[in-house]
Amino acid sequence: MKPAHIAIIMDGNGRWARARGLPRTAGHRAGVEALRRTVRAAGEMGVEWLTVYAFSSENWSRPKAEVSDLMGLLRLFIRRDLAELHQNGVRVRVIGSREGLEPDIAALLVEAESLTAQNTNMNLIVAFNYGARDEILRAAQALAADALAGRCDPALITQEDFEARLDTAGMPEPDLIIRTSGEQRLSNFLLWQAAYAEFVFLHCNWPDFSEDDLAAAIRVFEERERRFGSVAQQEAVS
Repeated sequence: MKPAHIAIIMDGNGRWARARGLPRTAGHRAGVEALRRTVRAAGEMGVEWLTVYAFSSENWSRPKAEVSDLMGLLRLFIRRDLAELHQNGVRVRVIGSREGLEPDIAALLVEAESLTAQNTNMNLIVAFNYGARDEILRAAQALAADALAGRCDPALITQEDFEARLDTAGMPEPDLIIRTSGEQRLSNFLLWQAAYAEFVFLHCNWPDFSEDDLAAAIRVFEERERRFGSVAQQEAVS
């Protein structure tokens, strides 16, 4: 069975650029092209949900020039690609904190979400200014505020109550998480949601990620047996 929800940690832009003697900004620009290819390929493959780790809450610590270039690429991506995404029936949703964002960036995020809100062909989730620990903390704070206000009983809080306060409320959990560049860690990405996800780590850097790489990762996923904490079916019978 194909994964309904694929999440991707798009890693290796800087390494790609360094290997070619180019500035990191060139790697980020090539990474945007890889994102375009991947969104199109995922749609053609029938992937219903695609989440991409575009900018983490820790990325603000990078050099100011690099952060500025990344913000410029985000602006360019939305202005250049939003019309095509909308035309292709892609619904865009952004997860992560909106606090402290530059007004034009915040407005672009709202525009992308509002314009595509009724689309149903595919869901593109962009994790921007996102950190899973921050997300979990904000959800816990929201529940604590509800408890203090008497709107809920702390003893009766369920996982569903908690999930309803996460940025990903209403979304299915990722079936498959792909990370490029050869690194094998989550880097503060979807810590709660990834509890039963399958992982595929690829050695290619993100700008080189292709439709073939996506298809190969899906084939690996299809070969795995997902147990969700139970024993394998053969073991259960024997």
